[in-house]
Amino acid sequence: MQNKKIFITRRIPNAGIKLLEKQKNFQVEISPHNRVLKPKELLEKVKGVDAMLCLLTDKIDGKVMDSAGKQLKIIANYAVGYNNIDIEAASGRNIMVTNTPGVLTDTVAEHAIGLILAIAQRIPEADKFTRAGKYKAWEPMLLLGTDLKEKILGIIGMGRIGQRVSEIMSRGFGMNIVYSDKFKNSKYKKVSLKKLLKISDVISVHVPLIPETHHLIGKSELKSMKPSAYLINTSRGPVINEKALVRALKKKQIKGAALDVFEKEPKLAPGLAKLDNIILTPHIASASIETREKMSIMASKNIIDALFGKKPKNLVSK
Repeated sequence: MQNKKIFITRRIPNAGIKLLEKQKNFQVEISPHNRVLKPKELLEKVKGVDAMLCLLTDKIDGKVMDSAGKQLKIIANYAVGYNNIDIEAASGRNIMVTNTPGVLTDTVAEHAIGLILAIAQRIPEADKFTRAGKYKAWEPMLLLGTDLKEKILGIIGMGRIGQRVSEIMSRGFGMNIVYSDKFKNSKYKKVSLKKLLKISDVISVHVPLIPETHHLIGKSELKSMKPSAYLINTSRGPVINEKALVRALKKKQIKGAALDVFEKEPKLAPGLAKLDNIILTPHIASASIETREKMSIMASKNIIDALFGKKPKNLVSK
């Protein structure tokens, strides 16, 4: 085998990098910058590479692929979602595109559940209140939260993560599960999105970002929710119209929200950060040591398979 060049757009856990470096004739280069590469930098860095390991923050379009050259065999995305990559452009150039599904299911589900518990029990508010020296004595009406047992949890998108959240919240917390999805799951009650929004006490979003899910939750959807309901999003930011959410929270149309993803990351919609009835985390739902290492290994194995003439297990392109 001739030497194969692999470019990694940002440092990832060493487990995957070491796996690539062990391969004979693999030349691995990692971006020296601890940030998203600028478009010009990315175009320059990918020239002549046989494989690219990129992050969801990297926009990989036909221009990037052409800059790499015709020898580019695979673009391995370090994420489950791949809306940052132009799949059609890749397929037209016979470039394989892969993702890292499965390994982050439990971690993202646990983060979503953590957000549900935190917003329902008002934990961040209580922490802030206590640190500010406002806690003087026990009070019967101080920072009252919401119980979850026997409440309705609406899952939008019953994929791997949605199923795991449902399993834990139904068996562990006694919540009643309803879901909205084009696919059927016999374990739980399927309802229309319209009904789910109307009856749910907590709504957790787990859909991919595709044209059909962009602004899936907007002004009218938020208005149809219960005033006592909470909205959780650990999927992709543009699924929710963030400006509409700010307005709904200000008007108390819903009780609260918790977001790990944002419409125009890392920017937040004006007024979002000033609200007390929302929890914000910086896209860390999959950020456990174990999961990020598994993701790095999976992405690297996809590259190894492709460069050795095998079909990668996690191929998402045609």
